Amino acid sequence: MTTALITGSTAGIGAAFARRLAADGHNLVLVARDTKRLREQATELHDRHGIEAEVLTADLAEDDGIETVARRLADRKNPVDLLINNAGFGNKGRFLDVAMADELRMLKVHCEAVLRLTSAATEAMRERGRGGVVNVASVAAFVPRGTYGASKAWVVQFTQGAARDLAGTGVRLMALCPGFVRTEFHERAGMGTDSIPSWMWLDADKLVTAALADLSRGRSVSIPDPRYKALMGVVKVVPRGLLGGISSKTGRKYGPQ
Repeated sequence: MTTALITGSTAGIGAAFARRLAADGHNLVLVARDTKRLREQATELHDRHGIEAEVLTADLAEDDGIETVARRLADRKNPVDLLINNAGFGNKGRFLDVAMADELRMLKVHCEAVLRLTSAATEAMRERGRGGVVNVASVAAFVPRGTYGASKAWVVQFTQGAARDLAGTGVRLMALCPGFVRTEFHERAGMGTDSIPSWMWLDADKLVTAALADLSRGRSVSIPDPRYKALMGVVKVVPRGLLGGISSKTGRKYGPQ
């Protein structure tokens, strides 16, 4: 049985990955900040699917939290075969309206933690000649829109570059770029969702199925829905100046800053 480590595992996309991977027979290392929720999740997945679910409490906005998870990923005696870097959040408000401490906290989780955990995981995976990493980004990576979009653009560029560097080693890396998903994300950021059109919402479980299929195909970027693939195709041909104005308006209405 292989082992998958999932950050931000107790809700949303992370929880969907945990459900799917447990159902497929993978042992899990579940990472989040809330120990109680982690233990409840581990017990449920163990009882339902008969897999082993390890609990690892860590705040990836803190150095100690990142280091705790990195040490687990580097453990050669209990190897992790698949890393899902899913932890993340959004801030409500325009640039300069959001406290600098909150902006830096976001960059710590979205960029530094992803860099350090991917490095720890892939070093061990390369030695074994196999393994995979999914770094959860967003379609916001492809439009000019604030710190959130910029951090997710970094995730995409970093993942694609690392995937090229590790080509031929047996280690696969993929950036997952979903659109709006029905999770706790917007609620935690204090963002309303009533104005988001119903057609823009994605189901987390279907998203995970598509993402794992893309990973198995060796893709370095996954946009796991035809609707968003079409939208991103339009984005490629829209002039950047016009796109910036559109994304600024829609970002203030629908998404994180």
